[in-house]
Amino acid sequence: MPTIPADALTEFTVRIFEAAGVPTGESRVVADGLVGANLRGHDSHGVMRVPQYVGFVKDGIYKPGVPLRIEVEGPAMIVADGQWGFGQVQAHRMLDHLIPKAQSMGIAAGAARDCGHVGRLGEYAERAAELGMVLLATVNNNGAGQRVAPPGGVAPRLGTNPLCAAVPTDDGPVVLDFGTSVAAEGKVRVYHINNQPVPEGWLLDHEGRPTTDPGVLYSKPSGSILPMGGAQAYKGFGLALVLDMLAGGLSGGRACHEGAPPARGNNLLFLLLDPVRFSGSAAMLRESTGVVRFVRQTPTAEGVEAITLPGDPERKALDARSRGGIPLSEGHWGKLVELANELGVEVPAVEAG
Repeated sequence: MPTIPADALTEFTVRIFEAAGVPTGESRVVADGLVGANLRGHDSHGVMRVPQYVGFVKDGIYKPGVPLRIEVEGPAMIVADGQWGFGQVQAHRMLDHLIPKAQSMGIAAGAARDCGHVGRLGEYAERAAELGMVLLATVNNNGAGQRVAPPGGVAPRLGTNPLCAAVPTDDGPVVLDFGTSVAAEGKVRVYHINNQPVPEGWLLDHEGRPTTDPGVLYSKPSGSILPMGGAQAYKGFGLALVLDMLAGGLSGGRACHEGAPPARGNNLLFLLLDPVRFSGSAAMLRESTGVVRFVRQTPTAEGVEAITLPGDPERKALDARSRGGIPLSEGHWGKLVELANELGVEVPAVEAG
């Protein structure tokens, strides 16, 4: 398995995007986001997406260089058209608008439609937490990317609509970031690219039978990913349903519907809170830090070394991969090398795993 330092992978990714006609500044934002996901162990939202993004640019679907067009604006809200610009770029631009509004009003909400794939939502939540703010965020697939069947159904209807929340503490932010299905579609894609079976309990085939074959998501008729919740999957599906309504309806984009086109990006909804304007940042940090430390002191069951809280796995992966490099599967690395050769981009050396 090839391993490459994060800075070398970032520069390689920037050069690929530049060679595909993406402005340098946007190339940097997207590369930082993708490699940042790899650094935190979320390879499904990392550089495996580069060939997909470049393909969208070549096909004229993604529009490098377009601004985030503000259509509605108030003291504490905006609604914007992403114009199919890169999702990471447009999401950070939306935060640029929302941060001063939240600092002034205590709360700010933003919705944007027709953005490219925005990547890992935790990226934006961590940025907010660094400023002492709380971010609640979700996206949908603009009506496309229907991967999740309702409990009792055998045909997919909803996306894997994620929910993200970040709360600052004195010990680092708690970052909750999860899809409302058993697994994100990108994680299934990782297994599919590498010709590996997915874990049991993730997928159903098109007749509603459990399967470990990731290919059922990429064939017709399509299989589906199970909703989060196990025996109570209606909870995960219900959450996905509401998030789909909100991301589509408030942004002016689409929620899931019949005849939707192939997935290409997201509508997004951000709610930003500044504790300074509520009970104060000191009260927020006192309570958030207190509950984190109280929970961490829970007596552990046999074989459990420590209590894991949201954000801990990402911090652990970030530390390990910052020091030891980012491991990439042969399949993912091979696709990057193939794309680089097509674009005339020099391929950096990697360590063989």
